[in-house]
Amino acid sequence: MRLLVPNDAAALTAALARNRDHLAYWEPSRPQEYYTQEWQATDIASRLADHATGTAHPFALVAGDAIVGRFNLAGIVRGPFQTSILSYWVDGRYTGRGLACAAVQAIIESARADLGLHRIEASTLLDNAGSQRALLKSGFQQIGMAPQYLKIAGKWQDHNLYQMLLHS
Repeated sequence: MRLLVPNDAAALTAALARNRDHLAYWEPSRPQEYYTQEWQATDIASRLADHATGTAHPFALVAGDAIVGRFNLAGIVRGPFQTSILSYWVDGRYTGRGLACAAVQAIIESARADLGLHRIEASTLLDNAGSQRALLKSGFQQIGMAPQYLKIAGKWQDHNLYQMLLHS
């Protein structure tokens, strides 16, 4: 896993094309343009601009030259809050291998040691057992359920909420 870079647009576009059906159930509905290299290049530039201001850390999970997952610490809030929101996906060909759990654990350590965050929040659809397992194995605790939390696959859906406290 490494920081996303501008040259990742082509590999990310290929990964999204490969995983379009796999991710459709778990993600917001996307416009057709989302699946183009131009869209991904613009999105990467935006995420890296947020990284430069310290409000995000966009990661690529790679296998050789291929991107096989994306992990984001976004919405970093400083001051008394010191928190961030974690989101991610893993290529359908690579699920069930513990990669999400390993990546989440690496992000936790970086958020604690390098970023000095106090808390990371994550959410999953109620039936996303794989992501729930990765979060729980990484030390996240479920803190509740939010009705109609995010618009996923074209409809407002309930989500389980999780948090990891990095400093007690």
